[in-house]
Amino acid sequence: MEYSRRELGKLMLAVPAASLLPRDLLAQAKPNSKWAGVQVGLNVPYNFGSRTMSAQDTLANTVQLGVSAVEMRSQPIELAMGAPAAAVAGGRGDAAKLAVEQLREWRLKTGPKAAADVRKKYEAAGVKIEIVKFDGIYNFTDPEMDYAFDLAKAAGARAISCELELEGTKRLGQFADKHKLPVGLHGHTKTTAAMYDEAFSFAKYNWANIDIGHWVAGGIGNPVDIIRKYHDRITHIHVKDRKKPTDGKEGANVPFGQGDTPVIEVLHLIRDNKWPIQATIEFEYLPGSASLADRMAEMPKAIEYCKKALVG
Repeated sequence: MEYSRRELGKLMLAVPAASLLPRDLLAQAKPNSKWAGVQVGLNVPYNFGSRTMSAQDTLANTVQLGVSAVEMRSQPIELAMGAPAAAVAGGRGDAAKLAVEQLREWRLKTGPKAAADVRKKYEAAGVKIEIVKFDGIYNFTDPEMDYAFDLAKAAGARAISCELELEGTKRLGQFADKHKLPVGLHGHTKTTAAMYDEAFSFAKYNWANIDIGHWVAGGIGNPVDIIRKYHDRITHIHVKDRKKPTDGKEGANVPFGQGDTPVIEVLHLIRDNKWPIQATIEFEYLPGSASLADRMAEMPKAIEYCKKALVG
């Protein structure tokens, strides 16, 4: 039985969040969030309200939610590798510049191989790091670019991801082609299909991370169309539910099933075509100040929404 978006939304609002959380993490089997051939993942530790949550805590939260694949920020991986916490955290003004230099020095001195230890711990727990996201990648030096791609490979990733800055994708794409590892370029509410066309023209391994919620909230069009068009150059999608824009304002983030984003249609498109595209939940409908406890109580609803959409 398949559910409509609104039926699923009503269903999930009626499910107590506590009933969706494992009661005994030690007794539970390894997580599995690949349903009907579609890998559902999480954007971590972003979904937990932090960029610098430890790799261990990030893994524990992911396992608790029963999710078996992630798009993971570089910060927890590098902290686990021994990077200086202050440099990873960054800062503002002169402190930010100093942090960038300190982190760069550490990266080039340390090398990326220790990321394999993080990979082993995650895979032992049943979680795959499929994508590694880097902040500020367009400002990396050439050796730092090589480091980023090598770290992603050591972590077991099949792609890296970053924000789409069109001019910068020319140089970034050269490194993607060199390493033969796709870059999932993440767009926002003003990122158009034409921008992806141009980025793709620069390099074979310049790919896309389509955010279906942003696509709807910005009034760009139906994300089903761009996913169908670019499916062989999409590393993963970001799944969220947002309203269409009104009165010139972007559409709001809402709980899954309450917005205008065709989440079910997109998941069915990936499922029915057997495309190897991770459906990565980017959890944003709670305010940024929401506690981890609130996030952990609400996220199972989004996960279950995707599961029911795929297997009904």
